[in-house]
Amino acid sequence: MDQFIIQSLREYAERYETETFLFEDPSIFMHKVQGESNQEIIAFIAAGLSYGRRELFFPKIQYIIDCSHGDVEKWILSNDFCKDIPDNDNCYYRLYTNKIINTFIRRIKSLLEEYGSLRQFAVSNTKDNDAVTLIEAFTKYFNNNEVSHVIPKDTKSSCKRLCMFLRWMVRTSSPVDLGLWSDIVDKRTLIMPMDVHVIQEAVRLGLMTGKSVSMKFAQKLTSLMLDIFPEDPLKGDFALFGYGVNH
Repeated sequence: MDQFIIQSLREYAERYETETFLFEDPSIFMHKVQGESNQEIIAFIAAGLSYGRRELFFPKIQYIIDCSHGDVEKWILSNDFCKDIPDNDNCYYRLYTNKIINTFIRRIKSLLEEYGSLRQFAVSNTKDNDAVTLIEAFTKYFNNNEVSHVIPKDTKSSCKRLCMFLRWMVRTSSPVDLGLWSDIVDKRTLIMPMDVHVIQEAVRLGLMTGKSVSMKFAQKLTSLMLDIFPEDPLKGDFALFGYGVNH
């Protein structure tokens, strides 16, 4: 890889991984609630809703915080979510009906009742501190209840939103990411979230050809980021964001 590109990406990663990054990113919502369990839950929901235009899905995430008064865990376990997001076919956001989101939250409730927290689910389902094993566990758990509209059925796709969620949970020493699960998953095993902008910039830099959204391509790009950021490949997420802003 060209040394100028490597140096540029390292500089962009440092420049753009700041608190100001939060203002236009769905990671901001996990900073709006108190308590690790609430942060985990709203981060998981926010990641699930993060597609399309931010000005449209941001209010849908904020609605959940407002309805729960910031205590998302209590809101779910008490079934209060059924009043605010009833089990009907009205549109919640784009292709997601109220029924889809209600079913998704019901499955989160089942997980909380079974494991006690999302963190404990991660502890119980991660092998060798490897992120992909946990991503696989999430796809299996949620697909059992046919909510793959929100969570992918398997890891053939890049599982962009799950990869983003794990970046938030695992990376430490960040003004953006929380690092609550740094003892469960090795951040060197995290996979790049393959959103449209990441793919676009990776192609422009010649790091990838084509615009595949498979897990295979996500792992290939992550491997390239490991060459640049050996201890923390997902710094590459911020680096490619910065590259896009500047080119």
